[in-house]
Amino acid sequence: QVQLVESGGGVVQAGESLRLSCAASISIFSSARVGWYRRTPGKQREMVAILTSSGDTGYTDSVKGRFTISRDNAKNTIDLQMNSLKPEDAAIYYCNFVRRENVRDYWGQGTQVTVSS
Repeated sequence: QVQLVESGGGVVQAGESLRLSCAASISIFSSARVGWYRRTPGKQREMVAILTSSGDTGYTDSVKGRFTISRDNAKNTIDLQMNSLKPEDAAIYYCNFVRRENVRDYWGQGTQVTVSS
């Protein structure tokens, strides 16, 4: 089992920044891939940013140049720096961890991000 606990969500105004953090209960080195996803009411969950074990990153088009995913191997955290936030970025953000040994997905409980215009 992998427990993931997100933090850092909140209410901000458009143009401001937030940093989300996800604490994993096991070593980040045991992941094949980690990432952040988001969901808004009435929509499917969408990938926001991913980071592979080899260091490759991927972002959904709408956040490229504004969001940055990173990991801290010593602290076993996965972070998402979100700059120049827009009202359309408002969602519940979920941390994702794909474990290398069984290729299973693990999810955090989500953290709410609200962006006012």
